[in-house]
Amino acid sequence: MLRKTPMAKTLQIGDVTVHGQVLMAPMTGITDLPFRVLASRLGAAYVATEMVAAKELARARPDVVRRAAVGAGLPLTVIQLVGRDPEQMGEGARMAEKAGADIVDLNFGCPAKEVTGSAAGSALMRTPDLACRIMEAAVQATRRPVTVKMRLGWDDDSKNAAELARRAEAIGVKAVTVHGRTRKQFYTGQADWDAVGAVKAAVGIPVIVNGDIITADEAREALARSGADGLMLGRGVYGRPWLAAHLERALIDGVALDEPGQDERLAIVIEHLRASVEFYGLPLGLKMFRKHLGWYIEQAPWPADPQHRREAKARICRLDEPQAVEAAMQHLWWPDLPQIRKSAVENAPQVLETAVA
Repeated sequence: MLRKTPMAKTLQIGDVTVHGQVLMAPMTGITDLPFRVLASRLGAAYVATEMVAAKELARARPDVVRRAAVGAGLPLTVIQLVGRDPEQMGEGARMAEKAGADIVDLNFGCPAKEVTGSAAGSALMRTPDLACRIMEAAVQATRRPVTVKMRLGWDDDSKNAAELARRAEAIGVKAVTVHGRTRKQFYTGQADWDAVGAVKAAVGIPVIVNGDIITADEAREALARSGADGLMLGRGVYGRPWLAAHLERALIDGVALDEPGQDERLAIVIEHLRASVEFYGLPLGLKMFRKHLGWYIEQAPWPADPQHRREAKARICRLDEPQAVEAAMQHLWWPDLPQIRKSAVENAPQVLETAVA
């Protein structure tokens, strides 16, 4: 049973109190508004937007504004900006505040070639003076707390996260998140949580550790080895939007929560699908949901045979009608029922409310 976590520790970022220490990272194509609302309903205290190009946000390009959509049902709104031009990043921060951001996050950590190729994301760790001018522009442009997400450095020969974090604090940045890898590593090898400890030792603002955190034991170890104030989840939430609440409770009482059962999991899938279709319309809403659908199928323990799950994923992700997807998911997880399970499908919101109560 999923439960909310009212006894969670808090994390203070400027004038914003985050009611938990387990945060969800901004992820392009993943943390859109339907996902953020769902994860928040399941107990997540902090779910950032997808990475938003500051230049395009300032120009109010519709698809970029949609990525930064605020919406209802969120405990707070964190808009992450990416770019390399200080003036544009400052204007992006102003626009983010106007859009309703509680926190404005700057991306100095994305390793993707299309981002670093334009000298943005983790490429900014090779140009710390430019990174500082960007931070100064953002801090001066908004009254909201500005945070930075970075990596340990560009490569093993230039691990400058601690020094950049010191400069960030002096500029007025209110928190930093550090992924325990260099850009050169991308997502290979193991995240170095001990190295994040050097950043924590260098600053007085909150430090959040990120990288390779999925289980409760990994969460505890990452916090212990880094000394960080909180932790951030990334790829581990694929197909598990409840994971932040799951780990939050585990950190509080030392007992990991059970994974959701069939009724709850089916309700989550259906709620997510319907929200995506409502937000984007058809056929885009179903297309945007398919990556999540694949992960929901992969992460579930039913059917027990992995090959059966792979075959089901291939088949169900080709369906082009939302109702057909709902029926196929019910049949996959409840194969002995001749009709759609009404408690999960027709009343998905009510089942979800019961799951998080």
